[in-house]
Parts: sequence; C-alpha cells; structure tokens
Amino acid sequence: MSEDQAALEFRAVGKRYGAVEAVREVSLTIAPSQFVALVGASGSGKSTLLKTINRLAKADSGEVIYEGDPVGSLPLPALRRRVGYVFQSIGLLPHMTVGENIAIGPRLAGEKLSPARIAELLELVELDAGMATRMPDALSGGQRQRVGVARALAGDPHLLLMDEPFGALDPVIRDALGVRVRKLHDELGLTTIMVTHDMAEALLLADRVLVMDAGAIVADETPQSLLEGRGGAVAQELVAVPRAQADRLAELAR
Repeated sequence: MSEDQAALEFRAVGKRYGAVEAVREVSLTIAPSQFVALVGASGSGKSTLLKTINRLAKADSGEVIYEGDPVGSLPLPALRRRVGYVFQSIGLLPHMTVGENIAIGPRLAGEKLSPARIAELLELVELDAGMATRMPDALSGGQRQRVGVARALAGDPHLLLMDEPFGALDPVIRDALGVRVRKLHDELGLTTIMVTHDMAEALLLADRVLVMDAGAIVADETPQSLLEGRGGAVAQELVAVPRAQADRLAELAR
C-alpha cells in the first residue's frame, strides 16, 4: 500500500434485509492508521456496515475497497487473513486451548504459528504466555476477550475490526482493555474500526467518530468537534448522554 492510498473506501455501499434498508448508499474514505468509532442507536446499521468489509455481510450495491482491492474480488480466506476481527461474543472455540484458538486463522491459511509467536501475542494483550495451554472456560470474561484480540492480530493485519468488543465486560475491565487496544493500535500502526453503542468510549478512544442513523452516515467528526456541539442533532443526542452523566457526577462530588 502506498503512503497516499486509502486504507479503506466505501463507494455507495448498500445492504438490504428484505424490506429493511440496513445500509443506505454509504460513501467514505478511511486513511491508514486512523482509529474510527462507528456509533448509533440499535438498528442504525453500524454492525452491518462493518461486516461488509470482511464479507460477513455481502453488500447488495456499491463497493468496499481495501488497500486498493475490491473486497468482492478477493478470495475469502485471503481477505480474512488480511483483516483482524474481534467478535462481540468473543467466539473462542471451547474444545481448543487458548494457543490453538489464537493460531486458528493462520492454520486455516496453511500456516503454523510457533509457540514463541503465540507467547508474543499473549504478551501483547497483557496475558501470561503460560495461558496458551489453558482452556477458554478457565478464563475470566476479560481474559477471553483479550485472547480474542490476540487471535485477531495473529495474521499481522493492517486493519482491525471490532464489533462491540467490550460490551459484556464490567466497567473497570472494559476501560483497561479499551486503553490497551488503543495502545496496540498506535504501536502496531493499525487502522481500526470499532462499533460501539457507548459514546463516551468512542470519544475517549477514537480519532474520528462516524454516527449512523437509519442506515446512513449522518455525522463524521472528531471527538473534539462533537464535544464542541457539531455533527447535528442525532450526534448531539448521543453526546448528551455522557455529558449529562459527567454533570451528575460533578454535582454528587460537591
């Protein structure tokens, strides 16, 4: 990928489920190394749009271009080898060890991860290398989600997709894992797109916030500009939630 090439482009992308237009003519460009949060109410189309990138949902119209290649033209295993994906539900295979779960993507592509590489990936997400031999049910929810992040990074992707990755975690673990993911994004030079319903999380972690409503992008702003009141009514309704919570906490502290 050349330095001036977009990491990702959506060109009039649309997706329907029967009579429901889940994604409506979305066109936008994402630059390399951006951390983008995709927010909106339930049913706004954010997870569907994310899934058109790695073809977990196939766009009905338009094109998604990843590093210059239309994703529809790429063999599916090759595409998913190049894109890391962190599931909302973590999705670890219960009959495989942690190490086997981390290595499954490269294995399906005909590659074998060494124990040293698995240990390195565990250390990236701040887990002990000895956890490689444990089974998923022996781990806490936060540990399992960290393993999910390590698995997504196993193929050395340039692009990391995250679909509500911290939704099931308690607030303390959620915050710590969010900080770690942002640090990994910076250290590894990733382009990251994170779907979240938590506007505070989006504002704190992302460089750019895309707001969806009824399948369309209705705001494309920096966190700073959103906090300054820009982005329109839908965006400001979302910003109002953490703002009101902060105001109430300030009142309690008086």
